[in-house]
Amino acid sequence: MSKSDFSFPPQLRLRTPAAYKNVFAQPVKSSDKYFTLLAIRNQLDHPRLGLAIAKKVIKRAVDRNTLKRLARESFRLRQHSLTALDIVVLARRDALTASPEVLRQSLEKHLLQLVKRCDS
Repeated sequence: MSKSDFSFPPQLRLRTPAAYKNVFAQPVKSSDKYFTLLAIRNQLDHPRLGLAIAKKVIKRAVDRNTLKRLARESFRLRQHSLTALDIVVLARRDALTASPEVLRQSLEKHLLQLVKRCDS
C-alpha cells in the first residue's frame, strides 16, 4: 500500500447535518468510559468519520482538538479494515485524564466492535 492509501480525504468525512442526523437516528453503539461511537451502514463503498466532541463535556479547545486528532488518526489507520459505515465519535470527560495509548486502544476496540455488529 502506498502512502496515499492512508490519507484522510474529504470523502471519508461526514460533512452535512443530514449525514450526522442519519447516524444519530438509529445507530449501533459501542461505549466505554472514554468514548461512545455510533455507527450506521452507508450506501457508499467506503467508511466515513464524524466527530462530535462537545464543548460542554470537554471545556478546553486544546483538549477537544487533541481528542479529535487521536480519533482521526485511529480511523485513518483502520479505514481499510472497516466496511461501508458512517461513524460518529463522542468523547466523555474521562478521556481527558487517560493516556494517548489507552485512548488509541479504546478507539481500536470500538471500531472492531462496530464492524462486527453492523455486519451481523
